[in-house]
Amino acid sequence: AGRDGLGEALARLLMLSKRCPFPDVREKSAAILSGVQELGIRIPRPLGHGPSRFIPEKETIQVGKEDATMHTLFAESFATLGRLDNVTLVMVFHPQYLESFLKTQHYLLQMDGPLPLHYRHYIGIMAAARHQCSYLVNLHVNDFLHVGGDPKWLNGLENAPQKLQNLGELNKMLAHRPWLITKEHIEQLLKTEENSWSLAELIHAVVLLTHYHSLASFTFGCGISPEIDCEGGHTFRPPSVSNYCICDITNGYHGVDEIHASPAGSIPVSSTESVCEVEALMEKMKQLQECRDEEEASQEEMATRFEREKRESMFVCSSEDEESAATRDVSRHFEDTSYGYKDFSRHGMHVPTFRVQDYSWEDHGYSLVNRLYPDVGQLLDEKFHIAYNLTYNTMAMHKDVDTSMLRRAIWNYIHCMFGIRYDDYDYGEINQLLDRSFKVYIKTVVCTPEKTTKRMYDSFWRQFEHSEKVHVNLLLVEARMQAELLYALRAITRYMT
Repeated sequence: AGRDGLGEALARLLMLSKRCPFPDVREKSAAILSGVQELGIRIPRPLGHGPSRFIPEKETIQVGKEDATMHTLFAESFATLGRLDNVTLVMVFHPQYLESFLKTQHYLLQMDGPLPLHYRHYIGIMAAARHQCSYLVNLHVNDFLHVGGDPKWLNGLENAPQKLQNLGELNKMLAHRPWLITKEHIEQLLKTEENSWSLAELIHAVVLLTHYHSLASFTFGCGISPEIDCEGGHTFRPPSVSNYCICDITNGYHGVDEIHASPAGSIPVSSTESVCEVEALMEKMKQLQECRDEEEASQEEMATRFEREKRESMFVCSSEDEESAATRDVSRHFEDTSYGYKDFSRHGMHVPTFRVQDYSWEDHGYSLVNRLYPDVGQLLDEKFHIAYNLTYNTMAMHKDVDTSMLRRAIWNYIHCMFGIRYDDYDYGEINQLLDRSFKVYIKTVVCTPEKTTKRMYDSFWRQFEHSEKVHVNLLLVEARMQAELLYALRAITRYMT
């Protein structure tokens, strides 16, 4: 047990040797590990292959083979986090976005701000735990302890200060039903005598909660593997002759050749069928553009189409019996474990439509955040814009394609699921551009990410590159985060006025 414990302690070094962006450090670490193994100490090896369970390792960016831009990002990430984590290694498909994401996360967690460092990591734990995201919980447990957090708080939310416990209600509503947040919920947090939050602290907390709810969506949506030094990320069992052992199989990892057998890691399907899917989608985009040019629907018709799409989104649901990624129990980090996602118009409940024309990020939310937590509004605004506008003008094997219509349909569909309406958008386009399997994936990743499966990931856009599917996840992450923020910031604005 002692030797295994030492081996586990060296897991970080193993990760360092393989993933450090600096070649000399990789070489030195590898030499140290070799000497340790000669002493008979077992070194853990990663369970599975690569940073994602959904993307074959050979199709991800390999450390040591990255270009100059990616190398700079890797170096910055390593210096900031002390590691190159699996989220970074998947997000780096899109370096422009990753740079903005890392800058924002660094500011939220480590730069001067209203909340102390250990509170920030604990709020990250609370937010990730709402979606049973043990990947993020594990990372922030380590970071929480590293900045001097009290280990007793990790025994359960009831052991944390009352001030953090009071945040539990807002956490669960933001994660699962943000449309129910009112100015009374805000007042309760700001007026609780000795455990009250200041407005600046509350803004910091809200941004952290929404950041980690949406990052949990990315983690599950891209099938991010556990880090080697975290629970479920390693094994001491040696690989078998065929390069995998029974423990890999039971965790959903298969032989390298098997994983790479089908194109783009997808469900086996004839190339002709997949190409037809892409061609059909491009043809629909062309037809919709022509219809736009010819005539514009009336405001009444646009409102009707929004309500129809909002209703239909309630009937898009994932299969309950599908097996999703196993996670350890993290429920001690939040209260009311039975509280989860419910569609906003179920059982005759009527939630008024949130009209962006009345309260938008650009005109209202941005300035409120920037006033109470300087620079964060700017960082978030940049990140939203990069995700929304990011394009390489490609679709699968086609180049020089304008994808703005498709990106807008994805973004607006997510906001529609949250009851948010853009008066100038024709929601009839959503049904034309997003097929059912894609809608199931979107709704699962955004609303109940812990239920996302590889089958869902494989079943949409089967001929598209993995980088394009990661791009979809970036849209999902940012649209979700902005939707949560809009409801919370509107409630804060109403409280202030």
